[in-house]
Amino acid sequence: MKKILVTGGAGFLGSHLCERLLKDGHEVICLDNYFTGNKDNILHLMSNPYFEVIRHDVTFPFFVEVDEIYNLACPASPIHYQYNPIKTVKTSVMGAINMLGLAKRLKIKILQASTSEVYGDPFVHPQPEEYWGNVNPIGVRSCYDEGKRCAETLFFDYHRQNDVRIKVVRIFNTYGPRMYVNDGRVVSNFIVQALRGEDITIYGTGEQTRSFCYCDDLVNGLVAMMDTSDDIIGPVNIGNPREFTIKQLAELVIELCGSKSKIVYKPAASDDPQQRQPVIDKAKAILNWEPTVELREGLERTIEYFRGIL
Repeated sequence: MKKILVTGGAGFLGSHLCERLLKDGHEVICLDNYFTGNKDNILHLMSNPYFEVIRHDVTFPFFVEVDEIYNLACPASPIHYQYNPIKTVKTSVMGAINMLGLAKRLKIKILQASTSEVYGDPFVHPQPEEYWGNVNPIGVRSCYDEGKRCAETLFFDYHRQNDVRIKVVRIFNTYGPRMYVNDGRVVSNFIVQALRGEDITIYGTGEQTRSFCYCDDLVNGLVAMMDTSDDIIGPVNIGNPREFTIKQLAELVIELCGSKSKIVYKPAASDDPQQRQPVIDKAKAILNWEPTVELREGLERTIEYFRGIL
């Protein structure tokens, strides 16, 4: 049994990770300030004697004795990270500094949940880890994109300068149960609109693409990365390489929901990437990982969840 710290543990992905680690027989400390995390996501874990929840903001130092750290703390949807952009940057940068300092003191492994947004609106498609990206440093999405890029810089500098045992993964679009009704991400937006019989809103032409990874597959990738030897530090792309247009996603959601919603088009969002598809050759070779849940199956599970909470 390991004692594992998960920052952002009450969030969408963090709660699924906490659940998985407990099932694997570990003790889990969930750290969250509930800015976007939600206690409802972890209520079913509260009765587990090996699960502990602490309300804390990672922009402030935190001291605990643990064996591993998963650093997931940061708002990840545009609505939330643009609500307080300065706080978003602080969470990525100061949060990384504080957690890396803890990992340095304890001489333990720490995994950074980075993002495909470090690639920006890419000139290279699909995106391999070697691509440096095309990011607007002064746009409305920069607080998240550049915050995560700086966090990666900090991880690698702590590794080079202080021999901190780091793992960096770049997460591509992920979906599943426990997404928030109002989080502004495309999968949850479309499902909620379809179930309510509202128009499905597409920003832009609908020809922009995304690759959607189901949450269980994503968590398997995180755990596989953490379990690698110390010489494997990343970055490693974790995502589903199957690419869909946003219009295709909307049409599939309407079909699976049995909805009569119509698709309407609005002006594109600022700095919205036109293509997003991971190269996962490293994940396959190093982690023996690739996603197994097809989009239709994952959407059916997610739609069932939203039916239950709406």
